[in-house]
Amino acid sequence: MTETPATQSGPMATVTPGRATIIAAAARRLFIRLGVLPFFLAGALIIFSITSDRFLSVDNLVNVARQSVYLLLVSLGQMLVLITGGFDLSVGAAVAVTSVVSALAMTTLGAMFPDAVWLVIIGGALAGFCAAALIGLGNGIGVAYFGVSPFIMTLGVSSVAAGISLFLTGGVPVSGLPFAFADLFGFGRLFGVPVPVLVAIVAALAMWVVMTRTRIGMHVYAIGGNMKAAHLSAIHTRRTLIFAYVICALIASLTGLLLTARVESGEANLGGTIALESIAACVIAGVSLRGGIGRVENVVLGAFFIVLVQNGMNLAQVSSYMQMVLLGLLLILAVVFDQIRYRMLMGRG
Repeated sequence: MTETPATQSGPMATVTPGRATIIAAAARRLFIRLGVLPFFLAGALIIFSITSDRFLSVDNLVNVARQSVYLLLVSLGQMLVLITGGFDLSVGAAVAVTSVVSALAMTTLGAMFPDAVWLVIIGGALAGFCAAALIGLGNGIGVAYFGVSPFIMTLGVSSVAAGISLFLTGGVPVSGLPFAFADLFGFGRLFGVPVPVLVAIVAALAMWVVMTRTRIGMHVYAIGGNMKAAHLSAIHTRRTLIFAYVICALIASLTGLLLTARVESGEANLGGTIALESIAACVIAGVSLRGGIGRVENVVLGAFFIVLVQNGMNLAQVSSYMQMVLLGLLLILAVVFDQIRYRMLMGRG
């Protein structure tokens, strides 16, 4: 006679997955959906809150939000290019060129029209935008029409643009900008919110609308997912690539204007490390280096995370040299986890 095992009510007799298994499965789903950012962010909050009691204070978090504006803007443009399957190393040069050209234009126009302050400011801003648009157009044409690698194309354009910035200024900051320019765009507030923060919010919302609600956004994702399939689907791939690089440069130009207002001078050394930081923010935020994957809201959080880590390291009195090392390691880890995530997505598919 075969005996049927008695049903036990103790924890050893349960057939449902254990709590550790459930947590691991939830973490895996979160990783596949959002990438490594939630885990990095949780780790940073835990580590830096232990090292400094000021880290999680309201004043410090507001300060981080204000400082993250510039990286956030550049990261939005970088995300657009990354989703197409490329990347842009010239965003820092676009920031510098905008700063120098807009400052020179403002000082020149200011001497010609001393009483037309806002005409001077608008003219200088337009000059900076035009200079950056030429950078983006050069990148886009080189990549789209001549098939140049985005790495080589944007690296070469970055060198050219940086050289032009230094040539125009001789390495000396351009001063004498209108007071109203710095007063509003550098230090001004509207409804109690800093103007640069409002600019970043508007830019993020506009990018979200473009990427999720417009045809051009769908085309950008399609090109990054499969260039040949996008071409066969009657998508104008070259035009879309040029659009991505020009918009990336224009957003970097907006950053250059805000930074110029902040430092109250046109400087050729602005945006020196912002290309690496923007790529790191995007990759940590789950934007795939292979293209076709990326979310605006994640990139916003990724840029905030990078600045948060820098702020935490400053509070922990980590030297600037070691900060460069740690940020580089974060980028390497983000790329490694991006590879793992891609394999998991392919395995699930």
